[in-house]
Amino acid sequence: MSIKHNDGGDEASAADQALNAVGPVDGRYRPRTRALARYFSEAALIRYRVRIEIEWYLSLAANPAIDAVAPIDAAGARRLRALYTEFAPADARRVKALEAETNHDVKALEYFLKEKIAAIDAGLPLEMIHFACTSEDISNLAYALMLKEFAADELIVALTRIAGTLGALAHEYRGVPMIARTHGQEASPTTVGKEFAIFAARLERQIAHLRRQEYLGKANGAVGNFNAHRFAYPAVDWIAHSRAFVEGLGLTWNPLTTQIECHDFLAEIFDTVVRIDTILLGLARDVWGYISLGYFTQRTVAGEVGSSVMPHKVNPIDFENCEGNLGLASASFQHLSAKLPISRWQRDLSDSTAMRAMGAAFGHVMVALGSLERGLGKLEINRARIAAEIASDKAWEVVAEAIQTMMRRHGLDRPYERLKELTRGRPVSRASIAEFIATLPLDTATRAALAELEPGNYIGLAAELVERYAPAGRPARPSK
Repeated sequence: MSIKHNDGGDEASAADQALNAVGPVDGRYRPRTRALARYFSEAALIRYRVRIEIEWYLSLAANPAIDAVAPIDAAGARRLRALYTEFAPADARRVKALEAETNHDVKALEYFLKEKIAAIDAGLPLEMIHFACTSEDISNLAYALMLKEFAADELIVALTRIAGTLGALAHEYRGVPMIARTHGQEASPTTVGKEFAIFAARLERQIAHLRRQEYLGKANGAVGNFNAHRFAYPAVDWIAHSRAFVEGLGLTWNPLTTQIECHDFLAEIFDTVVRIDTILLGLARDVWGYISLGYFTQRTVAGEVGSSVMPHKVNPIDFENCEGNLGLASASFQHLSAKLPISRWQRDLSDSTAMRAMGAAFGHVMVALGSLERGLGKLEINRARIAAEIASDKAWEVVAEAIQTMMRRHGLDRPYERLKELTRGRPVSRASIAEFIATLPLDTATRAALAELEPGNYIGLAAELVERYAPAGRPARPSK
């Protein structure tokens, strides 16, 4: 089977591959996850490894204390870097063919590079390819770059779009009152925008964690001590060389490792994504519930079917798809963050196979984010439904909090207990509330304030909280 970064090949072949894929990330959801192949496919991993091998080779050539490889001029460096900047499907196939012979993926890569570099310049010393390296010197840096570039180019971009949409919804609906629900029961009113603002702020905070994330790397040999490096070139400052090399890749150098980089930073990333998943899963469930209550309707899409038997259905499938995929992603990330930082003594291979699963986990995240974005984009607020509920007699019980609090302020006897007797488990209406207020020995101004009290204006500082603290909105929804 051919390996292509750009999903090349004819359309029928691509469709057949999707139909025969074992998992949904590369099958059913392939149109939504195609971009991830640039980072997490087998061909992409090989390309990132080629990049590390070439940059290590160039770093050796640039060190005047290492005489086994002469300095390489700018033109020569460009030709070598072209091995990864112009990496082709045929190159990936050749590496896999060599791996079939060697049964070792990184050794196969070394042999591939010897073939390619010999063709570029017969004078370059081929045995300095992979000099003093263990496979993990190459792989840990490849994975770190892979994750860093994916996070910057895809993950943070998608999350920022969703945060912008939530911020826009928060500001747009900041003054729209609605009955809140605690324990599933009617509670003191809030506003539609305030509830979106909470999720927007939570998401922005986690995005900030992702932006600050360090991506660690090591280049220090078989057990992390520069054993072979020091033996071959005792005069070279290998610590300084390693640090400059790793930091030159845009990564954070880790000086103390075993054969593998310790993977703590991977656990940090995965745990952050799990927190993001949890926040967005809560959002998806809440919006699903608001749709069920009739607070929102969904724009219909021509040709869509909501049920195979019930023609009227417009299901909240985007939010349900989001929930299911976030759950799958979090389960994978929780395993990876618990497993990867643990290695038997100086190295075991259990991390290698586990790390290959991160692409599928991020695939589920991106499918979920796409579904959530589509779902939010189809929401239409049902102001009439929300207003009717908050104006109904059923809503009047929620002002009991306001009345008993005002009674406390004025020193009246047993305010909580008296409101409890009036409202708990009993029908409450505007009239019954008005009758109760009329019995209270209060001054004219306080009585006037209570007379103006109704569920629709008992929203506290909800709108002001949105204006002052909600992230700025970036509307991503279609115009009405």
